[in-house]
Amino acid sequence: MAEAVISNAKNDTEVLAQIKEIINVKNVELIHLQFVDIEGILKSITVTVEQFDDVVQGKQMFDGSSVKGFSPINQSDLYLIPDYSTFAVLPWTVEEGYSEARFLCSAANPDGTPFEGDTRNVLKKTVERAADKGYTISVGPELEFFLFKTDENGNPTIELSDNGGYFEPSPKDLGERVRLEIYRALKAMGFTIEASHHEVAEGQHEINFKYADALGAADLATTYKWVVKTIAQKFGLHASFMPKPVFGINGSGMHVNMSFFKDGENAFYDPTDELQLSEEAYKFIAGLVENVKSFAAITNPLVNSYKRLVPGYEAPCYIAWSASNRSALIRIPAKKGMATRVELRCPDPSANPYLTFAVIAAAGLDGIEKDLQVTASINEDIFHMTEERRAELGIENLPGSLEDAVKELVNGEIGLKTLGQHVFGEYVAAKKSEWDSYRTAVHTWELTNYQAKF
Repeated sequence: MAEAVISNAKNDTEVLAQIKEIINVKNVELIHLQFVDIEGILKSITVTVEQFDDVVQGKQMFDGSSVKGFSPINQSDLYLIPDYSTFAVLPWTVEEGYSEARFLCSAANPDGTPFEGDTRNVLKKTVERAADKGYTISVGPELEFFLFKTDENGNPTIELSDNGGYFEPSPKDLGERVRLEIYRALKAMGFTIEASHHEVAEGQHEINFKYADALGAADLATTYKWVVKTIAQKFGLHASFMPKPVFGINGSGMHVNMSFFKDGENAFYDPTDELQLSEEAYKFIAGLVENVKSFAAITNPLVNSYKRLVPGYEAPCYIAWSASNRSALIRIPAKKGMATRVELRCPDPSANPYLTFAVIAAAGLDGIEKDLQVTASINEDIFHMTEERRAELGIENLPGSLEDAVKELVNGEIGLKTLGQHVFGEYVAAKKSEWDSYRTAVHTWELTNYQAKF
């Protein structure tokens, strides 16, 4: 077998047989066991291939007290449970007679139960909640990123890699070659790539991959960020998923397209409706509108996130929905039928995708379960409305800062309900600490404006 990823296996026995065959053909010597911390930052433990049997049996232990948001030091022993479907050979490690591979893993307690502090397990619970209602969740995230030049030590500078614009080709798009290599690496790891292009801002790029089930999509988003950074580094560049790295130009988003399926059919599609949306779709939208303030601290988790969510740079900052209006927070893309979906435009790529997809799906489920009625769609350009016109239409703002967003998270219901007590408590504490660190720091802007003047 020449493939570097598994395919068409019917059960775990067949999956493991395929994995072992790939390991033999590719002469895999090292296996990276990957997982994420509470912020979605990828972590890894590397073992030799001789440990494979122990790995797939979930016998690899690690110290959870050393991982942000995980265990206290007196309850630190945790185990990594690999998801067989995430096995892939890492294409940039393939040399003559040698290669490396990886698994994405969930964390478990010593007694084998899922560890509640693992955000991958948080998403699994939301997937189960949807399944109890007969739904499967389909997610297609779109992650933008910037490419920066690096200095002689390999550290990122603030100099962008090119000055190209939206959809511009070479020679202005100097990231074209980088994106090609990223595409090849992702494809070798099992991604289906749909499009690749230069984004609106200088040095900004996007590579779109095919949607998947909620957990699979979060795994893909996590892998995507890692691969993009790894390949960019080989070109002497730094790939950044920071939401607003450069003042005065567009920031980077992670638009999340989501749909629910039931009995193999898209539950959001109704051909008899004027917008071809089902009642469940409208209630899902209502759930997002109702809860978005409460989960913004999850989907937009950084101090920097709220410097993207301002007027003038195409990022949504007003709570409204529309069938086609890109100035609205929630949009219904034109494709219908099995492709019918709801697009939430506020999330950014610094967010933990497991938590992000969990709270979005949970908010939509709330709308369906509580039979919420959706507000009227807004088809006017919200960005150019007066404040009075927005007030007349009842259009509210997203939180204006991380501090405001955390307050909404604490006072709302969706966060604790979805994240569970452990993750919720750790997350809120981390974000409060982050805001306090920012609040008390002295910034360059202050020195520029105040130091000489006063």
